Amino acid sequence: MTTILAPLLAGVVLASTTPIDETRLVDLTHAFDEDTIYWPTARRFHLDRVAHGRTEAGYWYAANDFCAAEHGGTHLDAPLHFAENRWAAADVPLERLMGPAVVVDVALRAAASADVLVSVGDLEAFERAHGRIRAGTVVLLRTGWASRWGDAGRYLGSTAPGDASNLHFPGLGKDAAAFLVERRIDAVGIDTASIDHGPSRTFDAHRVLAAANVPIFENLANLDRLPATGAWVIALPMKIAGGSGGPLRAVAVLP
Repeated sequence: MTTILAPLLAGVVLASTTPIDETRLVDLTHAFDEDTIYWPTARRFHLDRVAHGRTEAGYWYAANDFCAAEHGGTHLDAPLHFAENRWAAADVPLERLMGPAVVVDVALRAAASADVLVSVGDLEAFERAHGRIRAGTVVLLRTGWASRWGDAGRYLGSTAPGDASNLHFPGLGKDAAAFLVERRIDAVGIDTASIDHGPSRTFDAHRVLAAANVPIFENLANLDRLPATGAWVIALPMKIAGGSGGPLRAVAVLP
């Protein structure tokens, strides 16, 4: 872990004397609001305004309550989500939530077929072009679906409330998930609503990754702004004790 985190820690030391170059930061997170896309059967994000204005004493005060399902918007799937006796949201070690990132881009294939699965062939092609995916890597799968964010029909394939039987979006194949587990990656993320593609009924990629205690990041944004290699990702979820997931703030630092 020390070796993996050394470049990041060096950056923290440097930041103590040098202003952070914001042009190197990429926000991978969609904002949470009433329009945030959730699974059709999940409770959507809702914000209740408690206070918003001047108090009797004359100072400004604002406060809100919010409620939402764990799984919606940019969020973490903790391994517990699909595997018994695996890490809950609060249990995932910090070093598994940050590290060097690679971006596997299947956007062209996804544009031709909404139900495309990232395959072992896609991962092997990436390795031929960029080198072996190393242990401790955060693997990000770019399908181009983030460009559809804000239009639930195009993003999910269906807007029928409470009905998840007709969804269409790309995901990760079962064999490809096993390939990444063999590579001993730290985490995997995708710019769709699920690491399994929309038509899935058995959620094989979830189950393979969860069994190996691999955290999953879903509904990521701006993966098109990252290089294939060289970026660093920091993805910190709400620390929910016993949680199967939770809202996530993910950022990347460009090389």
